[in-house]
Amino acid sequence: MQAEVNIGVVGHVDHGKTSVVKAMTGVWTDTHSEEVKRGITIKLGYADAVFRCCEKCGNENGWTTQEKCLRCGGKTRDVRRVSFLDAPGHETLMTTVIAASSIIDGALLVIGANEACPCPQTLEHLMVLEVLGVKHIVVAQNKIDLVSPEKAKENYEQIRKFLSGSIAEKAPIIPVAANYGANLDLLVKALHDCIPVPHKNPEADFRMYVARSFDVNKPGADLEKLSGGVVGGSLIQGKIRVGDEIESRPGFHFGEKGKEEFKPVVTTVKALFSGKERLEEAVPGGLIAIGTTLDPALTKSDFLVGNMVGKPGTLPEPSKQLQLEYHFFDRPGLENPPLKENEPLVVSIGTSTSIGFVEKAKKNKLTLVLKRQVCVEKDAKVAISRKIGQRWRLSGYAKVK
Repeated sequence: MQAEVNIGVVGHVDHGKTSVVKAMTGVWTDTHSEEVKRGITIKLGYADAVFRCCEKCGNENGWTTQEKCLRCGGKTRDVRRVSFLDAPGHETLMTTVIAASSIIDGALLVIGANEACPCPQTLEHLMVLEVLGVKHIVVAQNKIDLVSPEKAKENYEQIRKFLSGSIAEKAPIIPVAANYGANLDLLVKALHDCIPVPHKNPEADFRMYVARSFDVNKPGADLEKLSGGVVGGSLIQGKIRVGDEIESRPGFHFGEKGKEEFKPVVTTVKALFSGKERLEEAVPGGLIAIGTTLDPALTKSDFLVGNMVGKPGTLPEPSKQLQLEYHFFDRPGLENPPLKENEPLVVSIGTSTSIGFVEKAKKNKLTLVLKRQVCVEKDAKVAISRKIGQRWRLSGYAKVK
């Protein structure tokens, strides 16, 4: 069963977002990166889970991700499979959240009960969810086991006041103690009730941003036993089948640094996987891995991350120049002076990150020249970071015109 919904998980690392997801899934890894296991990667980490409901306890009390009900020990039935996507919490990594917005159907916002709300990062997270227009949000008030009942109630009221007037004003707040599994049944139920399966046109030309690419062969494997390269991501639209021919753009790069050239890659789908389950066809929802006929040297070490995949001849032309309509964030402590000609910006587009230079800026319109080509659709959202002092800061977002 392929996952139907992608849930972005945002929250300060100290608030235990990793433990919340691990409590529901048993893992917090994509099995290809030790960094993802530790929750410190800027790449999209993910874990799948199956929401189940106990036939005896019913819709109100019987929700779990386990095969047996934790209340009565009875058998549970599969209801929905979901993918949790790691949205890194550090401010300079929040570009990943914006860049991945096209594949997020809802959000789980994790807030710690042992800190006053809002902390600076929680402010950032809610701001980004507002920017993305993510309307389906559930809040997990984690670590209630570390505070007294009175403090937990006080923190709950702080969270409710913080959310007032925001896009998450009506979001349910579920108190949990992830390390002990407390109230996870209520959290699963809230996620199921509040994040519907999105309607996407399966007949549209399929699109996928490559979030991971890797070589699955062991060192020293015999030539005749080599498997082709693998690319992973989530379909934005359409569907893909084993045997389909697909194209990746802008493709692989070669040449000297600063003078790289790109060549589109065309290959055939040899296998499709959702987790460990083999598929014959994949549709939007969840993360999939595509086994191809590509030379694994082209996919190892995330070499194709940032590419757009689709049916040959249907993808936008790669470009180094972007026309953007941009908006800077208005927040305390972050000044955004007018853009200057040749000012460097870091932009996150889809699953790619590139440096560009301002060619022209007037009002909220911007022409940006990138160092490397990107393949991007019109109206796609782009995260913008500016160099403030000695560091890059997430400063705003833009829409491709």
